[in-house]
Amino acid sequence: MQKIILTGYMASGKTTIGKLLSQASGLDYIDLDEYIERKTGNTIQELFRLGEIKFRKLEHESLKEIMDTRNSFILSLGGGTPCYANNHEFLKQDDILSVYLKTGIDEIISRINIQKDNIRPMLDNLKGEELREFVAKHLFDRSYFYMQAKHVVATDNKTPEQVVNQIMSLF
Repeated sequence: MQKIILTGYMASGKTTIGKLLSQASGLDYIDLDEYIERKTGNTIQELFRLGEIKFRKLEHESLKEIMDTRNSFILSLGGGTPCYANNHEFLKQDDILSVYLKTGIDEIISRINIQKDNIRPMLDNLKGEELREFVAKHLFDRSYFYMQAKHVVATDNKTPEQVVNQIMSLF
């Protein structure tokens, strides 16, 4: 029985690392956002437009559901998940191996710019220095919650395979 939770800011590599870690470990991979989209039949953007408070409640309920009904998995959280509804407490549970994929501001912005097709709800109209300030402020505001993870793995200047190998050495 192994429960692994990946947390970190948007574009920190949670989905990429989660999928590769699933292949390397044989554990099922779950992306919390995809889980919520399948459960509701709506995209994350659509749910956000209905109201962030409603979305965060649904997100918490979905996270709790996964934790209560599955014995082993690799779970990628949304970038804001640990910051609401005491979700960061899940990262500290005894039966959880939690990993904060720590990524620097420059790397996050570079990845966001590469992934322009994957528009993220909170970044719709941000460019240049506005985007940089937004990311820097969010990282500062959220770092307390991310740091509740039991392990921190820096992702800057590493290949996804190197990050996966580092996480695999933790279990």
